[in-house]
Amino acid sequence: MSGNNLAEGSNPSEAQMSGAEVIAQSLKTQDVNYMFGIVGIPVTEIALATQKLGIRYVGMRNEQAACYAASAVGYLTGRYMECCLPPPICMAETSAVYVAASLLRNAKQPLLIIGKGAAYAHAEHSIRKLVEQCKLPFLPTPMGKGVIPDNHPNCVGAARSRALQLADVIVLFGARLNWILHFGLPPRYQPDVKFIQVDICAEELGNNVRPAVALLGDINAVTQQLLEQFDKIPWQYPPESKWWKILREKMKSNEAASKELASQKSLPMNYYTVFYHVQEQLPRDCFVVSEGANTMDIGRTVLQNYLPRHRLDAGTFGTMGVGLGFAIAAAVVAKDRNPGQRVICVEGDSAFGFSGMEVETICRYNLPIVLLVVNNNGIYQGLDIDTWKDMLKFGDATTVAPPVCLLPHSHYEHVMTAFGGKGYFVQTPEELQKSLRQSLADMTKPSLINIMIEPQAMRKAQDFHWLTRSKI
Repeated sequence: MSGNNLAEGSNPSEAQMSGAEVIAQSLKTQDVNYMFGIVGIPVTEIALATQKLGIRYVGMRNEQAACYAASAVGYLTGRYMECCLPPPICMAETSAVYVAASLLRNAKQPLLIIGKGAAYAHAEHSIRKLVEQCKLPFLPTPMGKGVIPDNHPNCVGAARSRALQLADVIVLFGARLNWILHFGLPPRYQPDVKFIQVDICAEELGNNVRPAVALLGDINAVTQQLLEQFDKIPWQYPPESKWWKILREKMKSNEAASKELASQKSLPMNYYTVFYHVQEQLPRDCFVVSEGANTMDIGRTVLQNYLPRHRLDAGTFGTMGVGLGFAIAAAVVAKDRNPGQRVICVEGDSAFGFSGMEVETICRYNLPIVLLVVNNNGIYQGLDIDTWKDMLKFGDATTVAPPVCLLPHSHYEHVMTAFGGKGYFVQTPEELQKSLRQSLADMTKPSLINIMIEPQAMRKAQDFHWLTRSKI
């Protein structure tokens, strides 16, 4: 009877492959190395089958965190997702490159903006050569940090607003004129500023502002084309120009203002005090993952990046909840590629709440991530515990508590200790320094440092106050 069910020519001794095994073999054939997911029918069977073939499976606690982790692996490893074909390495039209080079040569106040696209394109060497050969000022977008080290003498990130507002020719290397760059419009920019837009995506060229020159192509290849133009006719922007003087003076004053805030001895601490002490101990080659409101915005200005593709944050869409998934992905990649490389995940207390249960995932796989939760008891701003208690005398929290407030003095470090990691509750610079030093020295366990700060702490005064003003 059973023999009648065999397909003609089949070998009854061959074991039948399950659907899960077919999928697993397909993934292995395509050289997939990592999987992130949530088990359940049929994912459990697929996960088991992939593990048998040597694919690393990381079981997460939430589908969105699994997706964030998988997307981060693609960014960190430079591998395309299996459903995508690698695009060709294309170059821009030679005539357009010539026009772009001419515009730069004639610029009185030039500026380069290095975006996430430059990091994706692995264009760090060619862009750095252009910056140094032509003596040009540059500033990075949040995930463009590290393409050229933040401590490079030509980086004008500390004078960001002034640089954007006064530049007359701006080259965009994989940076897009979205909300992060204020859409390229006045008053953040000169009304007649000329943009040279370098991008691999044709649909992005001319979004919000029509560029003076559009260079469609691989960012690394196009940068090399620009270098060829400046090799043919050598040119350098004068390092002692009035423009450089304006930028250096603004950088100096902004850095002094931040340093003054960082040196304040009052308790609870402010953001700048916290980040300056963190910066002092950060390994130069670490991955920095960051999300939050003020935590991410202020941290970006203080925490330095020295290597490309070593900063991950909420990105173009400001997506909260990405942090722990990104950190897990970075730790898994680091474990394979560079054991000993640290992952520092800097979270606002509100942002931590989106994916906080992934701490269990971190502990289950014993990923030595250092989590810093900058805790101001709220979203943007919170209340201290005494004010919170007094407020509740006037009614139920649903009617009297400001919507931006979270429960004061929450001990997030207990989430980590509950799963076997190390937790620290810190309130002073000395406690912060000690706990961070101990966490970085211990590669055997993950840790979470719950850092209490002033609930009403804010950014330093801004030239354009869209990040500090409130409509409440």
